Amino acid sequence: MHVRVPASSANLGPGFDTLGMALSLYAEVGIDDGSAGSRPPEARVADDTHPAQVAFRRAVGDGLVWVKSPIPAGRGMGFSGAVRVGGAVAAHVQQHGESHEALAAALPALLVLTAELEGHADNVAASLYGGVVATAADRAVRVPMSFDPAMVMWVPGFVTKTDESRTALPASVPMADVVFNLGRTAMLVAALAAGEIDALREATRDRLHQDIRLRAAQPSAQAIELALANGAWASWLSGSGPTVAAMCGVDEADDLAALLDREMGEQGHTKVLRIDHAGATVEP
Repeated sequence: MHVRVPASSANLGPGFDTLGMALSLYAEVGIDDGSAGSRPPEARVADDTHPAQVAFRRAVGDGLVWVKSPIPAGRGMGFSGAVRVGGAVAAHVQQHGESHEALAAALPALLVLTAELEGHADNVAASLYGGVVATAADRAVRVPMSFDPAMVMWVPGFVTKTDESRTALPASVPMADVVFNLGRTAMLVAALAAGEIDALREATRDRLHQDIRLRAAQPSAQAIELALANGAWASWLSGSGPTVAAMCGVDEADDLAALLDREMGEQGHTKVLRIDHAGATVEP
């Protein structure tokens, strides 16, 4: 048994710490029993400080977990959230078995535990539930999607630290900026549900965090501008960055990725993904 957990993109522009999206790039977490063949060759056993192992123990798991993940760490694609979810779900399965119904019933409690470890709920909620989720007050609600876009992720070669990125944000903001973001967040949820693709560009604008974070990541700002100028429906800084997410039609994704690779050169690379709708799953 192992747990398969999607990566995530958080904030989606205006939804600071409240919106998250699961992506079709997966971490795997399993329990290591020390026997030959108990983990994939590419996996490594997590030490006591690894976020997957910490979550496993906090969820009363017994033993050690292994982790295999292509999700880049420190890039704003939810690596720590995904492996924390994997560790917590692995502990649940160890105690309660592989029943899909039992896991579904445990999701609210697993969300509370992993959000406490992560410090915010948007990434872990997306990785747990799949799809696009809105989070508040220890709860997550999936946003209905009336279309299934491609997600082109531009991943820079440099990293950012979420804690340091947060310290750069102001302790208070003007009321006008709050209202600006509230309106765009509401519009974004409505546009996703209604399929109003033309509204997505405006709905993903932000005044709370992106401009401040982009000052320290100018290539990311350039990638957003390029994506929007070349067919992306919307583009935003993924989490605290520096990765950039660009939403577009499935048929246009490869061309957009190729353009970003060409124009941005060796500063980064692209991944063409989709929205994951399954969330954390237990695999044989």
